[in-house]
Formats: sequence, structure tokens, C-alpha cells
Amino acid sequence: MSLFHEQERIFAEQAMPLAARMRPRTLEEFVGQEHFLGPGKLLRRLLEADRLGSIIFYGPPGTGKTTLARLLAGATKAHFVQLSAVGSNVAELREVLADARRRLQTTGRRTLLFIDEIHRFNRAQQDVLLPDVEDGVIILVGATTENPFFSLTAPLLSRSRIFEFEPLSCEHIKTLLRRALEDKERGLGNRRVIVDEEALQYLAETSDGDARRALSALEIAVLSTHEEPVHLTVDLAREAVQKRVVVYDRTGDHHYDAISALIKSIRGSDPDAAIYWLAVMLEGGEDVRFLARRLVILASEDIGNADPQALPLAVATAQACEIVGLPECGLNLAHAVTYLACAPKSNAAYVALNLAREDIREKRVLPVPRHLRDASYAGAKRLGHGQGYQYAHEAPDAIAAQDYLGVDRIYYQPTDRGFEKILQERLAAIRARLRSAKPPSKGS
Repeated sequence: MSLFHEQERIFAEQAMPLAARMRPRTLEEFVGQEHFLGPGKLLRRLLEADRLGSIIFYGPPGTGKTTLARLLAGATKAHFVQLSAVGSNVAELREVLADARRRLQTTGRRTLLFIDEIHRFNRAQQDVLLPDVEDGVIILVGATTENPFFSLTAPLLSRSRIFEFEPLSCEHIKTLLRRALEDKERGLGNRRVIVDEEALQYLAETSDGDARRALSALEIAVLSTHEEPVHLTVDLAREAVQKRVVVYDRTGDHHYDAISALIKSIRGSDPDAAIYWLAVMLEGGEDVRFLARRLVILASEDIGNADPQALPLAVATAQACEIVGLPECGLNLAHAVTYLACAPKSNAAYVALNLAREDIREKRVLPVPRHLRDASYAGAKRLGHGQGYQYAHEAPDAIAAQDYLGVDRIYYQPTDRGFEKILQERLAAIRARLRSAKPPSKGS
């Protein structure tokens, strides 16, 4: 390499942000994702057996998807080509695939084609990849932050293994930060830095498992301080981070996973977990109407008659959100979430409705008994409608011993929790009286 080109390389590296300069150069330097890359795990076994096929890397930003793709190319001795699905078209993709076929035919060397944000490829672009993926001409490594089962075509998914990246742990992040502070060639090792452990912990926690974000904040903290040595304190780290951005996609997995966690935490009667997931969604800019609607549904689905106040409270919360708006309506949501989480739980009404619907879908729909049919119009008496009907308010306890269904079936079975325990005792007496008027059971 000429002196001119070497100088160009040095200048280019110096212009790179710290996160880019500190990319691991070997698999041994790679941090995180031990669940599929650790010793004995699937991706490691595929590499050791030289059986790496096409794969999809799925996970949040800053967890090593691009870096690992580059390392795989080196480990497999494949030619590395990188495309971004944002700016690539079908013509460019076909040219890359044609080059890969020629390379394989003339040198026997395969091509590892890394496609960043592969979820942005449309169906036609994804279909172009299929023949060369099928024939093994290329090792496709696609990276996406979107759930591949929703964003990629079934044929491409069936030809690829999917590896889900997890956010890096605080210990992972601190390992990378220390490495950057010590590395004199690519990192910040040429600066004298006194590091408070609390500052590293703060950077690790506020990065949300994103190594790029943590390294960028570290670089700002160190390079923006002109004193020597630099004393990296929590205050300096906090100043470098500025306002923390909560990673949350209102139309993607974050939205569905967070609401799932919120609902399941309330159902599981954990108000602390429930309020946390509510806060995550509010900080992420979630639609409060969506949150309020889900609470109204939950009040009937998971609490029901165990606490009859749950549904009115949820409805009132939805109305309060409309009246008050953000940010104050967060208090109304917190009020509802903590109440619903602590309320006694019952899904008896939900189960009863599903059982009745199942009977309607799979069995003969029962005719309305004649004595219950509408008798308000002229001619109804001639049809016998309403004849024999007993007005409940004229019966003892306002319970008329008559048949309301035509067959003997039980759908609603109250639990012994909360107000349903009272209903359970009352319903037992009611059903005993009603059963005397029912015909003998003849099945369906």
C-alpha cells in the first residue's frame, strides 16, 4: 500500500465515530448473543462444521448484527458484499448475484451477501434472491429490526435460519466501554481518563442494550472535556447522554410486546410490573386511547363480576383521557392500572361467552321458547307467543320458575373470588328454582 493510500486510510478511520472504530475484528472479540454464538450453540456449530447457510439476524439496533455479518464472512473465507435495502434496486441486486455466480465458477469462492434492513425489500426483490439462496451461490445474511415473520416472504423464511439478537446486558456494555477506554489504536486510550464505576453503570443502563449509543455517549463525554486527565463522573456521563430516547415503535414489535406485558402483569395481579410497562408505553408515545380501550376490555375479560367496579372505572378512565389529554391523563391511566392489577380476578364471563358461542357454531341454534317470544304486536296471541309467560317481579324473590332456554345448559360458573363468591351462592339457589321448570336433558 502506498504512503498516500495509507494516509487516506488513517484519515478515514479518524473520521469514524468511536462505535465504528471499535467494531470487533474477530469472533473472539465479539460481545453478547451467547444464546446462539456461545460454545456449543447453533451458529457456532454451523461455523465449526462449515455449514453456514442463509440466515436472518433480527433484533434491536446496536446489538451487533452488521458486525457479526462481517465476522462471519471472515470466518467462512467468503467474499463480503454489503447492500442496504433502503437504496438498492432490483438491477443492482441482479448485478451482485451475477458477480457472485461468476466468482463461484471461476474461483470456487462463495459470496456472503449482507443486506441491511432487509425488511424494506418488497416481495419482488426478495424473490430475486431465492434461486441463488436455494443453490448456495450466496450466503445471505439479512439484518432487520422488524419481526421477519411479518416483514419477509414465506419462501425466503423457509430457506433461512433466524437468529434473534437480544439487547446487550449492562455487563456487556461496560466491557465494550472499558475496551474503548484502553485501546490506543482505535479507541480513547491516548487520553488519560479517570473513570467512576457509577458513570460506566449509568452509560450502560441508559443505552438500553445498544452498544453504539453507549460508545457514542462515551466519546462525547471524553472528547468534549479539555482538562487532562478527564474525570468521567456520573454528571459528565449524564450531560453526554442528554435527553434519553426511549426505543419504542408504535407499529412494530415494541408496541405488541409492551401491551402484552402490561395486560399479563395486570392479569397476574402485579401492580409494580403493570405500572412499569404503562410508563414504558407512555414514554414511547403510545396512543392513550389504545391503552384506555385495552383496559376496558381487560376489566371484563379478566376481572368481570369478581369486582363489578372494574369496568365502570376503566370506562371512566377512557373518558378522562379524552377530557384531560396528555400528559396529565397518565395519572388517570396509572389510577386504573393499579386498581385493576389489585382487583380480584375472574374470567368466568369470558369463558361463558366462548362456551355459548361454541354451541351456536357447532350445534343446532335453539328456537326461542314460545312463552318468551315477542307478544307486543297484533296477531302474536294467535301464534301462541307469550302464552304462559310468568312476570318475574310477581314471583317470590323476583325469580319465576320457568324455562328460559329450552335445554339444560350451564355456561356461567362464578369463581369464589371477590363479589363472584356472593354471586356463586346466590346463583346456586336461583338455578335450583329454575331447574324445576326445565325439561329433562336430552343432549343437544
